[in-house]
This record gives sequence, C-alpha cells and structure tokens, in this order.
Amino acid sequence: MATQPDDTTVETPLMPLLLVDDDAPFRQRLQVMLSRKGFAVTAVGSLAEARIEAARLRPSHAVVDMRLDDGNGLDMVAELRALSPDIRIVVLTGYGNLATAVAAVKAGAVDYLAKPADPEDIVRALSAEAGEKPEAPPEPMSADRVRWEHIQRVYELCERNVSETARRLKMHRRTLQRILAKRSPR
Repeated sequence: MATQPDDTTVETPLMPLLLVDDDAPFRQRLQVMLSRKGFAVTAVGSLAEARIEAARLRPSHAVVDMRLDDGNGLDMVAELRALSPDIRIVVLTGYGNLATAVAAVKAGAVDYLAKPADPEDIVRALSAEAGEKPEAPPEPMSADRVRWEHIQRVYELCERNVSETARRLKMHRRTLQRILAKRSPR
C-alpha cells in the first residue's frame, strides 16, 4: 500500500541577514556558519556595498564589523536602524573596548562581540529576547586591558582625535598611535 506524502510540512523562510566585514576569509567562514543556522546571508566587504544591499534587502538581522576599510561600522548601525527600526544588529570588532560597546548599543546594536566571535554567540545575540542579559565574564579584566579600555574611552571622548587624546593622556602622539593600532589585550 502506497502512502501519500504529508503536505503539512511547512518550510520556514530564511531570515535575511546582512554581513559586513572587510576580512574576506573571516567573512566567508561566518557566512557559511550563519547560513547553516537559518539565515539568508548577503555578505559584503565595505560600507559602500552595505548601503546598496541594505536598501535592496531590508534585512531583519545584521552583523557589522566596527572598523572597515572605508569607514566606521557604527555609521552603518545607525543607517540600518533608520531603514528598519526592528532590525537586530550585532557589532563585531577586533579592537573591543567599553566606550565603543556603549556607542554601538546607543546607535542601535543589540550586542557587541570581540573577534574572533564564536558563531553560536552571534546567533545567540541575534535571537535573544529583549531584556535578556548576557552572562558575566568568568574572570576580571587584566591591568593591561583596563589601561586599554581607559585609552579607548578617552579616544572616543575626543571624537577619535589622536592629538587631543595624547594631550589629555599626557603621552606622545606616536606612542598613542602604536597603541591604537594594536588589538586589545585579553
């Protein structure tokens, strides 16, 4: 006796996600991982491409790198939020600090993660309920990390002006530039 196919299975539509990162290998790996998690990922490597794709797609989710070759990812967060007030945005950065995390959340991001971020953490942040709080870190920040955070906070307060930041921190401008060019300490 032949059985009839069950027509009750309904395919869930993929959630449109815009991935903006200028690191091509990382972007490709993340695109594959997020696609496996149920997202229809459109990956781009610049703010210019992101603006075009955002206007075309109107994504429900976005993952945006903080530092891009052609600008700051925080600008894209504000633009995405203006296009779609309900969009869920996660900001990624290799230069994490408290000042930019606060700026990202104020601009409309739902979370801010340091690179290399685990895809599970990104998916968790994208799908978290409003008001859900992340877990506290298992260890306190190192002294090097606290120093880094302070420098980044002053840098943001000086509107990313290196000369003014160096003056306020009473350090040589070139020393500050070297510190800012490095990744954050653990």
